[in-house]
Amino acid sequence: MTDLKGKIDFTLFVSVRNANPNGDPLNGNRPRTNMDGYGEISDVCIKRKIRNRLQDMGQRIFVQSDDRSDDGYTSLKDRADGCKELKAQIDAKKNANRDLCAEIACKEWIDVRAFGQVFAFKGTSVSFGVRGPVSIHQAVSLSPVDVVSMQITKSVNSEAGKESKASDTMGTKHFIPFAVYKIMGSVNVQLAEKTGFSQEDAELLKKALETLFENDASSARPEGSIEVCRMYWWQHNEKTPAVSSGKIQRGFTMKDVADPKNFEDYGIEWYVDGCDKPEVIDFV
Repeated sequence: MTDLKGKIDFTLFVSVRNANPNGDPLNGNRPRTNMDGYGEISDVCIKRKIRNRLQDMGQRIFVQSDDRSDDGYTSLKDRADGCKELKAQIDAKKNANRDLCAEIACKEWIDVRAFGQVFAFKGTSVSFGVRGPVSIHQAVSLSPVDVVSMQITKSVNSEAGKESKASDTMGTKHFIPFAVYKIMGSVNVQLAEKTGFSQEDAELLKKALETLFENDASSARPEGSIEVCRMYWWQHNEKTPAVSSGKIQRGFTMKDVADPKNFEDYGIEWYVDGCDKPEVIDFV
């Protein structure tokens, strides 16, 4: 494994068409919006998709979805106990070496050494945390979004014996006709050195971001309704570049579009004086 060459910054522009990119469970599963009407996708949602893509690449993942579990474990505690080397350290109780526990966990699971993880389970006397080098911002749409609600019905009752349609045959589906979201993130070298996040891991992360919405289709997100349009990838040669991540992200300029229909309508460009040019990958 090769040490990380330098700090990494990245930006993705993602288009959403007639889909719900991230429902809010506290608001009837409507697409998330902020107080100004801009659409949002939580960082937790984005990390879930990255984990799924890494898992599809054959990488070992600690925080797996129940419906995607590939190792037979049904809880995080069971998965942690399934690592014999880690369990041996935890069972040592007062003699447990927390730094060694973190090192074992980072070596075992790529999402732990990327995003970090808190290992604190009921009935376990040893707890420890890992601070990961990969940080992801919540995505925000470039323009305010319209949320459309559609009433839907089922053609059959859930239970037998009911002559008329029951209330559970009715429902509501919410979606956004069109929007472009901006996803930002970075990889911190100092933390990468602690967790063992390598240059090879960074390349896997990059590949996962390029295919972020593959194998993610659902009723709320039909196949092809959400796609990565463009990715900017800055591979710095220094641990702490002269240009900050904030300045890099402020370097984007775009048109003020009242009614966008396509990603190209925004005419997105980037320039920051004194900063190396990023690798730009277009997908549309």
